[in-house]
Amino acid sequence: MFAAYAARIDADDPLSGLELGERPEPEARPGWSVVTVRAASLNHHDLWSLRGVGLPAGRLPMILGCDAAGTDQDGNEVVLHSVIGQTGHGVGPDEPRSILTERYQGTFAQRVTVPTWNLLPKPAELSFEEAACLPTAWLTAYRMLFTNAGVRPGDTVLVQGAGGGVATALIVLGRAAGLRMWATSRDEAKRARALELGADAVFESGARLPERVDAVMETVGAATWAHSVKSLRPGGTIVISGATSGPNPPAELTRIFFLELKVVGSTMGTKEELAGLLSFCATTGVRPVIDTVLPLADAREGFTRMAKGDLFGKVVLTP
Repeated sequence: MFAAYAARIDADDPLSGLELGERPEPEARPGWSVVTVRAASLNHHDLWSLRGVGLPAGRLPMILGCDAAGTDQDGNEVVLHSVIGQTGHGVGPDEPRSILTERYQGTFAQRVTVPTWNLLPKPAELSFEEAACLPTAWLTAYRMLFTNAGVRPGDTVLVQGAGGGVATALIVLGRAAGLRMWATSRDEAKRARALELGADAVFESGARLPERVDAVMETVGAATWAHSVKSLRPGGTIVISGATSGPNPPAELTRIFFLELKVVGSTMGTKEELAGLLSFCATTGVRPVIDTVLPLADAREGFTRMAKGDLFGKVVLTP
C-alpha cells in the first residue's frame, strides 16, 4: 500500500528522511481493527518524529501520521484516538502510553490498524477531512481550555502564535464556548485571519495588552514565555502544550510566585475528551480550520509548508 514514512532520522534536515512509496499492509491482530483511511492530517509531531524525537532509528521505517478518519472492516465511519496504551486496551496493562508513530505505524497510508477501543463513531455532521483534524491538535486545544485552564464563559484568554493548528482550534473553540479570545502573531495576515475566525482582539507578538488576562494558551515556548507570564492577572493560569521556539526560557519565578500564577502542562487528551469534542463540533456547528487538502502523493508539499510555518489551520492528506 502507498504511504508516507520516515526512512531516516535527521535532526537538522528532517524532511530528508521523508519517503513516499509502498509499505506492507497492516497485519490483523486480536483486539485491533484495520481502518481504511479516508483522510489524515499533519501535526508538528510528524516533523519531530523525523528529527528522532520519540522515534528512535531502530523503529524505522515508520509510517507517519497520528490523525485519521475512515471506515473500519465493517463499514462503520470512525475517528481514531491516537493515544495507544492509555488504558491497556490492545497492548496489555504494562505498556507505557504512546502516540501513533512512536511505537506503531501511523495514518499516512491507505490503511492503518489500531486497537478497536481507540475507534469512535464519526458524527454524520462532519466530513472525513474535518474529523481527521480533531484527534491531536483540536483535542489538545479542547483539553487545554476545558480541562486545564479553569476558565468560565466571559473570561479572557490569550492565545500565543495564531496560525498553528492548536492555536486556531483554541480561538474557534473558545469563541464558541463564550470566552473572550485574544491572539498574537508576528504576521499581519495571520492576525487578520484570527479576527475572521472569531478572535475578539489581536496583537503583535510581545505587545502590551489593554488589560491582563485570565489564562494564556502557550504552544510557542521560549519566544513568548516572558510575555505570557507578564500578561496574566494575579492567580491566572498558563497552560502549556508545546514549545516550538525552544523549551528553556528564563523561568520568571519571582513573578510566578509573587502573583500566585499557575503553570499547567497539557498533553493531548483522553478518548472521552475526544468524544466530547466530536459532539461539541456536531452540535454547535464548529468546524476545524483547514488550510489545504492534498493527495497523499503530495505529502512532501504539506510537510514543507508546515516546516516553514506557511499555514493557517490544518493540512489534510487524502489517500
